[in-house]
Amino acid sequence: TVGRGAAFGVIGRNGAGKSTLLQILAGTLSATTGTAHVAGRVTALLELGSGFNPEFTGRENIYLAGAILGITRAEMSAKFEEIVQFADIGAFIEQPVKTYSTGMMMRVAFAVAISVEPDILIIDEALSVGDILFQQKCSRRLHQLIAAGVTLLVVTHDLSFVLSMCQQALWLDQGKVRYLGEAGACVREYVAAM
Repeated sequence: TVGRGAAFGVIGRNGAGKSTLLQILAGTLSATTGTAHVAGRVTALLELGSGFNPEFTGRENIYLAGAILGITRAEMSAKFEEIVQFADIGAFIEQPVKTYSTGMMMRVAFAVAISVEPDILIIDEALSVGDILFQQKCSRRLHQLIAAGVTLLVVTHDLSFVLSMCQQALWLDQGKVRYLGEAGACVREYVAAM
């Protein structure tokens, strides 16, 4: 159970089932066994650029992402300038996203995800592609969101991120729980085993 306003990390080696777990929680995959209960509006940054049409401009994709999340065009228009300012990609916002670097794509996707007022924000390794200044900007915003009651679930190989951001963490190993508990203890157990 992860409560409101908590940050929860999921760590483990590649293929451990981390992304699968987040996809189940985001509702893009169904669990083969067990159940998951999610209460609230979920915004997920799963695969980089998922939900973006490569032929559409950044502007068009912002509106598309809003529509997918059930947000009206008028609501997205009210948030548009804030999204563009946070993404900070300049005139590229009017270019097709197929011309974007992975970092630029992540900037827009993250800016949209945080602007739509999620109850639960799910991030799967998305922040690892950004430059250091953008990572710091994202970290500050994530702290603000958590303080405002947003629940954060993050899969990452960045153990320092788990230590600085998360209170609780889960270590998955081949689809099985190896450790579940306080983030610092989870990271220590994982590092010791590796």
